[in-house]
Amino acid sequence: MQFADRLNNVETSAIRELFKLLGKPGIISFAGGFPDPALFDVEGIQASSQAVLHDKPGPVLQYGATEGWQPLREGLSTHMAKKGVTVQPDGLIVTTGSQQALDLIGKTMISPGDKVIVEAPTFLATIQCFRLYGAHIIGAPIDADGVDVDQLEKLIEEHKPKLIYLIPTFGNPSGATLSLARRQRILEIAVRTQTLVVEDDPYGELYFDQPPPPSLLALSDEVPGSRDWLAYCGSFSKILSPGLRVGWLIAPPALLANATMCKQFSDAHTSNLTQAIAAHYLTLNRLDGALAVVRKTYAARAAIMAESLRRELGDAVEFNQPQGGMFFWSRLTGANGQARHAPDFAKRAIAQGVAFVPGAPFFAHDPDLASFRLSFATVGLEKIEEGIARLGKSL
Repeated sequence: MQFADRLNNVETSAIRELFKLLGKPGIISFAGGFPDPALFDVEGIQASSQAVLHDKPGPVLQYGATEGWQPLREGLSTHMAKKGVTVQPDGLIVTTGSQQALDLIGKTMISPGDKVIVEAPTFLATIQCFRLYGAHIIGAPIDADGVDVDQLEKLIEEHKPKLIYLIPTFGNPSGATLSLARRQRILEIAVRTQTLVVEDDPYGELYFDQPPPPSLLALSDEVPGSRDWLAYCGSFSKILSPGLRVGWLIAPPALLANATMCKQFSDAHTSNLTQAIAAHYLTLNRLDGALAVVRKTYAARAAIMAESLRRELGDAVEFNQPQGGMFFWSRLTGANGQARHAPDFAKRAIAQGVAFVPGAPFFAHDPDLASFRLSFATVGLEKIEEGIARLGKSL
């Protein structure tokens, strides 16, 4: 068969391929980016499922509007207001996970050869998605405070990108959180250069102690004109359930209209049933309580992972301890002649019964081969300690 030329620009996910190696009994996996299913509010989701099938079985099992189930759009408007964002129900569309929101942005904004700036490192699926539409992707360096705005500004001036993609809060894979000052500068740069900024925010509610700075979208009221250059991707996958496949896109009207048109070609609409479940769940006022449990659990796991890394790997590894989210971004230092090549380290770790993701796939170019990502979200405290001890033996 002769497949589309666009497939020449992408390859299968390195993370998905890694999962094929995880069937070995007793393996401890820090590789996934999944929420812990033991923390899902099954009781609340079950109650909502029963309620919508009892009250509205016909509509929730029928075709629906591409823009989304209206009660959910109204619920999301209220949900975003709690996060400091004013958006009317018709100012957003419901998507099949935030991944579809990113795909719709790719479809509506990217032509072959267009330049797109992302963080280096960034979410692997975004690199794959934008490359599928022919984007030339440029990485902007980051540190513990998120993207280096000075370097980002230089890259914008040099390349005149079609858009910028950022995960400002508890990034995947970096775990980094963009500082308030940098957020404000990015909004100012977006207005001055008239560059679209795509804010992906699946992890912002997963803070451990203090809430993070407001989202770029919430801050846009303070920077005149910046709302016109912002698209926001939200999701219930990490805070409620990924199986519902419910996300949303907030964007300027013209972009939102074109994204809605493209969604008609993709899936017609996100499942009415899962949208109705999510909408009803929001009326139960259970989300804050469920999130409190998740935050406490993840905070404990992150603390144990940091302690174990320092104890078992010492100066052979460096990392910035995240203040929320699901990930540690780590680097092999090569201290005392120890390992500096994460892909080889990963193979030795698999042999010891522990898995993680080498960092190279998270870079659009010039990968850091000493880097790797660890997720603590689905691993209990004792298993984290045991798994990191196995990593120490793999050096």
